[in-house]
Amino acid sequence: MKKRYLPLPAAVAVLLAVVVAAGASAGGSAGGNSGTGITGTPTVEPQVVDDSSLHAKTTVEGGASVLPTTRTVVHWHGTTNDPDNGVTYGYNMVGADPSTCSGSACSVTIQADITPLIVNIDGMTFDGTAVVPATTASPVFATNDYGSTPAATAAGSFPNTPAFIRGPGGSLSQEDAGVSLQLEDATMRAQFDKTGSSPYHLKLDAHVQAPVTIDVPQNQGTLIASGRGVLAADINISWWSAKINNLEQSADPTHLPIYLTDQVMLFEGSPGNCCVIGYHGTRAAGAGGGSANSKGNAPVQTFAWASWVQPGFYSRPGGGTEWALQDIHALSHEIAEWADDPFVNNTVEPWLTPTAPQYGCTGILETGDPVVGIGFAIGSNTFEQGPNPNGTQSADGYYHPEDEVFLPWFMRTPASQAGSEPTQSGGDGRYTLMGDLNPFPGFRAPATGC
Repeated sequence: MKKRYLPLPAAVAVLLAVVVAAGASAGGSAGGNSGTGITGTPTVEPQVVDDSSLHAKTTVEGGASVLPTTRTVVHWHGTTNDPDNGVTYGYNMVGADPSTCSGSACSVTIQADITPLIVNIDGMTFDGTAVVPATTASPVFATNDYGSTPAATAAGSFPNTPAFIRGPGGSLSQEDAGVSLQLEDATMRAQFDKTGSSPYHLKLDAHVQAPVTIDVPQNQGTLIASGRGVLAADINISWWSAKINNLEQSADPTHLPIYLTDQVMLFEGSPGNCCVIGYHGTRAAGAGGGSANSKGNAPVQTFAWASWVQPGFYSRPGGGTEWALQDIHALSHEIAEWADDPFVNNTVEPWLTPTAPQYGCTGILETGDPVVGIGFAIGSNTFEQGPNPNGTQSADGYYHPEDEVFLPWFMRTPASQAGSEPTQSGGDGRYTLMGDLNPFPGFRAPATGC
């Protein structure tokens, strides 16, 4: 759908000018929340994007085939027969094979190299180093108990208006209650029902790298703001991806490089077609084609870029629409998709869901795409918890990871066939991490076609 800009109302323009000036002078927030790294004075007038046009999206970059000798992240290969079309699909996933591993070999740790990006655009600086402490303290890297959650997405007036609002929480991964886990570890354990005392783990070991500064030319980006006055950079995805590609060429293929930004969004085609908030990808040696002389041992580099999303950009006040689309929502999405599709080549029978119409009909195993904006609360978040610039309150003191769809949903198989964790109501296997807490009926049954 074509996004559109609205003229910047005079009152919002004055509000933005005051907030930006205060942030520049005090080293504080251009978005109204203390501690953020957005500072400066705009050289162009930020444009307010109507909430009806703010649709979060993610994508993928590159793709490569791998051999057992390929130098890359630890991974395994599996196959599943889709009974709907009779096709057997193969897939690679990060970690140990849950169906064959035993003992300590079931636990895999991947080093995650976090590179914060300092982005300068139109007189403003969006400093990714500011969000590093909150990110490393988040459920992506810190451990939490996933037995329950205090809040989760509710359906609102869906399907007429898909308002993903805050609803009550409850049991989450009850079989792992009392077990301290990282988010992706909890997700993979639930996906394959390797919970409780199981030795199965997929862990991330965070290593923060030196920051990298990126200066955005005037013809490659602009400044935008939500109706609540929260600013963001809006950058051409093609130009941005070239910058990320240059960075990843020096990365270690056995690690996961994560390029972290604060309030940096990407547009496709034109600035109004916003916003991509994260992507993961793969680059093989030889500009994507591999090396003819590698004897199957060429490196394949996986990576992810994700932006920290300030409360109030998408999330409406008081747990309103897009409540969960803040802080680590994009990063949790990309980490989960990297783990289930590290080389961007896992294909499935095409699927379509009304909860994420921006993806259309697609045939890739991207576990976060169907549930963008659907999430739950966990952990304690003290970063950017102040009011929005217009005085409303979207932050609520929690982190907001995304729900993730499990393999059986894509493969149209019974959830129990892949051994996924039972539902909260006692059903034999679930199709997403949130299980019964996900309010949309399309995730209580296998995917439907296009």
